[in-house]
Amino acid sequence: MKDIEMSTKYDPTEVEKDRYQFWLEGKYFEAEGTGEKEPYTVVIPPPNVTGKLHLGHAWDTTLQDIITRVKRMQGYDVLWLPGMDHAGIATQAKVEAKLKEQGTSRYDLGREKFLEKSWEWKGEYADFIRSQWEKMGLGLDYSRERFTLDSGLSDAVKEVFVRLYEKDLIYRGEYIINWDPATQTALSDIEVEYKEVQGAFYHMSYPLKGEEGSISIATTRPETMLGDTAIAVHPEDERYAHLIGKKAVLPIIGRELEIVADDYVDREFGSGAVKITPAHDPNDFEIGNRHNLERVLIMNEDGTMNEKAGVYEGMDRFDCRKQLVKDLQEQGVLTEIEEHMHSVGHSERSGAVVEPYLSTQWFVDMGPLAEAAVAQQKTDDKVNFVPDRFEKTYLNWMENIRDWCISRQLWWGHRIPAWYHKETGEIYVGKEAPENEGEWEQDADVLDTWFSSALWPFSTMGWPDEESEDFKRYFPTNALVTGYDIIFFWVSRMIFQSIEFTDRRPFEDVLIHGLVRDGEGRKMSKSLGNGVDPMDVIDKYGADSLRYLLSTSSSPGQDMRFTWEKVESTWNFANKIWNASRFALMNMGDLRVEDIDITKNRTVADEWILTRLNETIEKVTKNVDGYDFGEAGRHLYNFIWDDFCDWYIEMAKLPLYSENEERIHTTRSVLAYTLDRIMRMLHPFMPFITEEIWQHLPHEGPSITVSEWPQADESLNNRQAVTEMERLVSIIRAVRNIRAEVDTPMSKQIKLLIQAESREVVGELEMNRDYLEKFCNPSELTIDTEVEAPGKAMSAVVTGASLYLPLEGLMNIEDEIARLEKERKKWEEEVKRVQGKLANEKFVSKAPAHVVEAEKEKEADYLDKRAKVEARIEELKA
Repeated sequence: MKDIEMSTKYDPTEVEKDRYQFWLEGKYFEAEGTGEKEPYTVVIPPPNVTGKLHLGHAWDTTLQDIITRVKRMQGYDVLWLPGMDHAGIATQAKVEAKLKEQGTSRYDLGREKFLEKSWEWKGEYADFIRSQWEKMGLGLDYSRERFTLDSGLSDAVKEVFVRLYEKDLIYRGEYIINWDPATQTALSDIEVEYKEVQGAFYHMSYPLKGEEGSISIATTRPETMLGDTAIAVHPEDERYAHLIGKKAVLPIIGRELEIVADDYVDREFGSGAVKITPAHDPNDFEIGNRHNLERVLIMNEDGTMNEKAGVYEGMDRFDCRKQLVKDLQEQGVLTEIEEHMHSVGHSERSGAVVEPYLSTQWFVDMGPLAEAAVAQQKTDDKVNFVPDRFEKTYLNWMENIRDWCISRQLWWGHRIPAWYHKETGEIYVGKEAPENEGEWEQDADVLDTWFSSALWPFSTMGWPDEESEDFKRYFPTNALVTGYDIIFFWVSRMIFQSIEFTDRRPFEDVLIHGLVRDGEGRKMSKSLGNGVDPMDVIDKYGADSLRYLLSTSSSPGQDMRFTWEKVESTWNFANKIWNASRFALMNMGDLRVEDIDITKNRTVADEWILTRLNETIEKVTKNVDGYDFGEAGRHLYNFIWDDFCDWYIEMAKLPLYSENEERIHTTRSVLAYTLDRIMRMLHPFMPFITEEIWQHLPHEGPSITVSEWPQADESLNNRQAVTEMERLVSIIRAVRNIRAEVDTPMSKQIKLLIQAESREVVGELEMNRDYLEKFCNPSELTIDTEVEAPGKAMSAVVTGASLYLPLEGLMNIEDEIARLEKERKKWEEEVKRVQGKLANEKFVSKAPAHVVEAEKEKEADYLDKRAKVEARIEELKA
């Protein structure tokens, strides 16, 4: 059934209003859960409940929506599972900032009250994110929505922690970790951003104990010298061989430092001697372990100096640096300050300079887990990276991975399921609290956010209950879509956890996209002020325009540049579709689905558009199945804008406005048939406008969302019609171009002579004479194999024919010769290019036969066109 008449003007706000509710009420996005359809699963990368979704989220979710809408239309039982991440550090920082504005803190509230406030925050921002998903038109199954702190996922987290602990793959130890003094929590390696900072090398001389002389060292962090416990040199460095085993004295503090030999030291760098601070440097920590050195921690968790820093106790670490440098200079110990640009780690969350810090934390032993994940990539059950170059990125990370620090000094998150006996210090790890709970104290820390999100593909399906219906039906998932910036954070962790706990990969394919950048190629950021809110784009141009831009503006794995001009261009595309559809619908009358008949009385334009439709269906299907949405969009755009709107609709007006009822009915049917399939192919990219138009078309079924994906109908292919139509289009374009050159409007009739290369071409053009008369507006039209070319005429060469337009008084012979010389040069270059290709033995021997044959046909065509242009030049010169 057809809907009411379409509006005269395309207004995305009106088109998109209430449509999402229509889809939700119809439950078109809900997975069936049973039945014979093959399941297809995508889990959404859960956004953090910390604020608005940005353009990167919009891009990521649009690609997922395209995939799932296509699969649903292709007959799969699709589950696109939504959810959100509690985002430990990020969310806690937001809630604490809000409390600070209110004049209080988490410590004033206490843990339980603070968590209540955090859950309130989550509720508010989860609603906000859902409203943005709605505005984007995302086909999510909300009946299965999950949150990383919900009870089911919490059970899964405890299960994983306990199992890894029981396998000795989780341990507690004292290690150098990345410490954020601002949020006062540990960070994993990938939560640290490195920035180039102007600093200095501070060169110092440590006096030797009991003898004259000193040993020179250099450091970028002089405040850490207060925790030095040794000096190391290379065992084969002859300069220091006599000092190994002796001692130096630490300035200011007076501590004796043993001079040790260690292969780690680079004797070519600096003085060849390095200070060793085991509690404040990861490499020094390892050296300290090898030489049984004391670990002297000289800082508090907030970045201030502690009592072991002597007179500097209580000072901020950077204030201490300034004062210490001054004191060392006064003592004559600091010999040189050398300016130096170096890479300094900053907390991704707070922006604070990260401090390598000795701390007791919980770690995952990554050796066995990484080994299994790498081995998996050598099997048929590997994860397929798209583009495949990112597999190397993933494997390189896994093969060089360090143990994962999983404890965080926060309150918001999964609390570590470990208890310490108050008297004996015994550690108990379990899913439930130990008996006699009053004798035990639970670890105050929580787990790294990525620990729970690493389980996302299977914990959301009901695991650890492996008999869960969703787990059995929808896991492993089929595709993951994410940016290359979180391959390390998230993708790698999902893979190794899935292999460990389910013996299967978490997803078959992982589609990697890039970052959204501004028009100048810069990363969008608050500091540059170049960020764009996707909701602002939707308010101005509609979700369909934004979605089409995001999905078609780059190839897999590449960054995308956003400009408002590009959005306006996609809006123009939507507007073109709207106007063309409205014209078609206005001329369909009361056509019903059962009335559509495209089997007889077809014109060459009908044959051509149906063949081109088949080609477009095949190309779009191939590209969307291969995740190349940019290429799919290009084929759709060209077919819709050029073939359908600019040519077919114009040519359809001839039969539509005639009195031939059979031709009128066929043209209406072809319009309805073609437009229906255009809407279906375009629907995953532009869901709102396509649903609106489809509801006005003759259709069956409640929604385009659950209609069938179009299939090419081989019986409709007509290659001869394509050749004929391409010739007609070439002639019409050539005439229009010539008219434009001599400023002769289409309304003014002119004489047109067409010299065809054969009687077959003459017959073909005569059959389509009405198109030539309509679109070339000749006062007289001659079509023959031999025509008398007027001397003073404009001309053009098309495949199979030459055109002459006598324009006495309207053209300049010299200008026409100059124009033809340019055309001759163009065909000369084409001949040269194709002949170069055919002269390449590798091409001729390796390319498929039909490709080589096509190049030979081009060569003959170009040679013919060049000869005709050259002959015309000679005629005009005569």
